[in-house]
Amino acid sequence: MVTKRQQLTKYFTCFTPITVIPSNMLLSISIFFILLHCCQCVDLIYHVQEEKDANTFVGDIASNSQLFASLSSQNYEHITFTQLKRRMSSSSLLFNVTKSGKLYTAQRLDADSLCTYNKECSKIVKVAVRQAEAFLKVLKIKVIIEDINDHQPVFSDKQIDLQFYETDGKGTKKSAPSAIDGDMGVLNSKINYRLKNNVNQTFSLFVSKRVDGVSTLEIILEKKLDREIKDLYLVQVVAQDGGSPPQQCILNVHISVIDENDNRPVFFKNLYNVSVKNTHLRMRPVVILSAKDKDSGENSHVSYYFSPKTSAIARDHFRINKETGEIFLDKTSKLNEKMTFKLFIEARDGGSPPLSSIATVIVSVLNQENNAPTIDVDFVSVLTENTTKIVESTKVDSFIAYVMVTDNDVGHNGEVTCDLKHEKFKLSAISSKEYKVILKERVDREIEDHYIITITCQDHGFPPLQRERKFSLQLMDVNDVQPMFTKDTFKFLTYENEKPSFPVGFVNATDPDLGLGGKLSYALFDKDQFDIPFKITDNGFISTRKSLDREQNSIYKFQVLVRDNGSPSLNNTANVIVEIMDENDNAPYFTFPSVSPFSLDLHYHPQSDTEITVLRASDRDSHVNAFLTYELIGGNDKRLFMINAHSGILSFSRAVYQNDAGSYELQFIVKDSGNPVLSATTILSLTLTVSNKTSTMLTAVQIQSSDMIDVNLVIIIVVVAVVLSIAIVIFITTCIVKYNYPRNANHGTDVNTSYQSRSEMRNLIYQTNNRVSMTRGQNEGMSPNTPSMRSRGQFYPEIESQKPSTMIRTLSKSSQGFTTSDTYHPLQRWTETTKTDI
Repeated sequence: MVTKRQQLTKYFTCFTPITVIPSNMLLSISIFFILLHCCQCVDLIYHVQEEKDANTFVGDIASNSQLFASLSSQNYEHITFTQLKRRMSSSSLLFNVTKSGKLYTAQRLDADSLCTYNKECSKIVKVAVRQAEAFLKVLKIKVIIEDINDHQPVFSDKQIDLQFYETDGKGTKKSAPSAIDGDMGVLNSKINYRLKNNVNQTFSLFVSKRVDGVSTLEIILEKKLDREIKDLYLVQVVAQDGGSPPQQCILNVHISVIDENDNRPVFFKNLYNVSVKNTHLRMRPVVILSAKDKDSGENSHVSYYFSPKTSAIARDHFRINKETGEIFLDKTSKLNEKMTFKLFIEARDGGSPPLSSIATVIVSVLNQENNAPTIDVDFVSVLTENTTKIVESTKVDSFIAYVMVTDNDVGHNGEVTCDLKHEKFKLSAISSKEYKVILKERVDREIEDHYIITITCQDHGFPPLQRERKFSLQLMDVNDVQPMFTKDTFKFLTYENEKPSFPVGFVNATDPDLGLGGKLSYALFDKDQFDIPFKITDNGFISTRKSLDREQNSIYKFQVLVRDNGSPSLNNTANVIVEIMDENDNAPYFTFPSVSPFSLDLHYHPQSDTEITVLRASDRDSHVNAFLTYELIGGNDKRLFMINAHSGILSFSRAVYQNDAGSYELQFIVKDSGNPVLSATTILSLTLTVSNKTSTMLTAVQIQSSDMIDVNLVIIIVVVAVVLSIAIVIFITTCIVKYNYPRNANHGTDVNTSYQSRSEMRNLIYQTNNRVSMTRGQNEGMSPNTPSMRSRGQFYPEIESQKPSTMIRTLSKSSQGFTTSDTYHPLQRWTETTKTDI
């Protein structure tokens, strides 16, 4: 708990007792020790927790300083301790020192208010050790006020609403407010964040630090959103400090999925250093901040606010115009109490939620003559006054610029320190005001071809003044990057049968080098390149050397080489795959039957399958050009056979009867689906024998009964039409008869005559159709190939004589598959069949 300065204590033991030293010498010695003490570090270090009551014991200065070890016991009672009080120091109001050397707190201490920005809160108490009326020693005591975890993290809002578009991709970020912890201890003020209720890990939390030390929270989209599936996510951001025990708070985040504000406002400078006089006018701005937002509309409207990290004292002395970014000095009465103010300004856009960025403004009050230093820079290679150049192959630690600083002010105002903050360059001191700029890391022109270097020099005056000098450094190219193809493998499609030099496609490579190092040429890279039917131009255009035949080779694989014209030349290779697209240049051909004509003997039995054989064909083309269809084009006069257009299966199209036996010359054609359509034909000589158990051929009466169904339907329709017509005529006649009796009488006669003729016709129809019936088989169908009809009475040939054309057409439909022509009269066939049956 106590650090002791042994060296100074031992120094006291070299003197004889103070009581024998003359008073004037004692005064000189006291002054000497006071001056010596000013150059030393603290003598004692004490620790005390904040929020302790007043008069809390801190330490025993007399005991811990070991002053009595060098003094005789008879001088102890003449030693007293007093606290040196400074007019501008606040430490003298915080502690009390008793004459015996006991250190106590004078009030309740709050580390969070006493030390705003420091990570360690400490106060220096200077205690004078007196012996009689003279100073024996001045002790510099450092009291560290230990922070306790008495504040929990606090979010500015308990709930925020975020919006993601469902088209947002993975990695889309949305800002969330961070929490503020009133504690100032390293662990007590350190806030850790985590997400809670993150269903399916849809989101993640990214935490970064701003310049004011406040964390910036961003909720990152990790998975694709679908508003139609889920349009609202409820997650929580938990902020927990590092104290013991830790304290935490929760921010509820409502994330809505909609169909965006994706750019933060950007200040022109992140740090503004401003010096003003204490007589500065209140209506005149101290500095005008400006930030730009790349978004449009309300999202690009920037407003300016004090960050929560800006101290209350700074807010009390300054005000900001949130629309213009002007900062005004609002209070000057107590400027002498604090000469430097640090303002953290937040630029916030008008989006929802708003995005923001932070700039730091340091305002210093000038109360004495002080001039900023001047900076001169000389370059090894000069392009312009503020531009130099180096080649990108320059080695690390190379000397590229000489810097000389001038400040003619006196004392601390003329002492200067310079700095260069850059990831690639650094500043190395030659003397107190001379520096050299050297290369810190290797540079690559293809990544960045120029740099803006800023040298900042600041004097040690109060307040310190600084000046910046910027210059541009251009990188000169060397051929250090090999060409790169845009793809590892290029795939092309081209047609067969085209003329030589038919275009195939382009291959493309890039080279970020400049000049000849970026000029590329292409060539085929294959040991058998003369066997490859392709050629390539210097600009990467691939074409054919000769006409291609897909049936010989459907795909080609080879490599192309690209090289730059730099020195030395660099190269690279890529794979090329060319697929030959088919044209319909090959006709299909039958594989079965393999010869034409092909003889086939077939014996039919009632239990036989309807499938006869399968015709097979092939086509050397591919895809749609090789999609084949089959068709039976000849030799099927009896409609006995049919072929499946896609599978090539030849089968019976109807029931087979004994009179179907015989020889058939079946002609088939196979067609592809190309354009134009190509085809092939074959002949199958089929000899059919039929078992004796097979049914005989249908009779004419059965066929005629089937035909009568259609005739009856026609007659019914005609009768209904006649009845309706008669009813309409009667109705009209009744209306007219009132006005024209003679005409009505004549019209009635016509109607009766018409009605009689129509009745006779109806009777004739009824007489003709009363003894023909039809029975259905097990299939309940009326297939024209297998009708089952029986005549139960006399057949009336009068109907045939009345409508011969209708009966001939009906017979043609119902007798398909039979060896009967369209002019075959049903009565004749019925007569012949009847004679045969008799």
